[in-house]
Amino acid sequence: MKKFNIRKDAIKHYGILLLGVAILAFGLFNIHSQSNITEGGVLGMILLLKHWTGLSPGITGIFLDSLCYFIGFKLLGKEFLKNALIASVGFSFFYNIFEHIGFIIPDLSSIPLLAAILGGLFVGIGVGLVVRMGGASGGDDALALIIAKLSGCNISKAYFATDFVVLLLSLSYIPVQKIFYSLITVTLSSYIIGLIHKDKKKDNKEVATC
Repeated sequence: MKKFNIRKDAIKHYGILLLGVAILAFGLFNIHSQSNITEGGVLGMILLLKHWTGLSPGITGIFLDSLCYFIGFKLLGKEFLKNALIASVGFSFFYNIFEHIGFIIPDLSSIPLLAAILGGLFVGIGVGLVVRMGGASGGDDALALIIAKLSGCNISKAYFATDFVVLLLSLSYIPVQKIFYSLITVTLSSYIIGLIHKDKKKDNKEVATC
């Protein structure tokens, strides 16, 4: 009976983790890639470095993601790394599937405010589920978890801080209007991530009380 319960908990845990990356991949492919919503965090830094130094995102992306995962492993433990690797592979898998299927949501480039809001919802819910399960879908998530751990601030503030700083730096080569809509996306997604992560802490307290 105990083994059955452990197996059931594991299925639920990884099921929610993979659901999160599926939602994230769907939103990034159908909304972000069509509407060209600019990213903050590690991905935004990769694009910034490409513009100003010419360094390939393939090189800087691997380096920055690996660095964030390594620090995350040191601070958050082996379980974090396992969840993060499963989430990263799952994200790539689902993104490739959505690329194969093609766009389901119409191009919202002409309605940037709607694109920013929908993009924020998909990212917020998707990433929120991933971090709730103790994982990370990429360097952005790992970096936010590291900052939250070191500073003691909540996860939503950590996400917003990294995104905001990178978006400000991106003003050096991206129009203000595009940055404005990206700020709407990251503000909304950070808030939703914080709400979902907060629910996890509440659940843990209730379990501990029981």
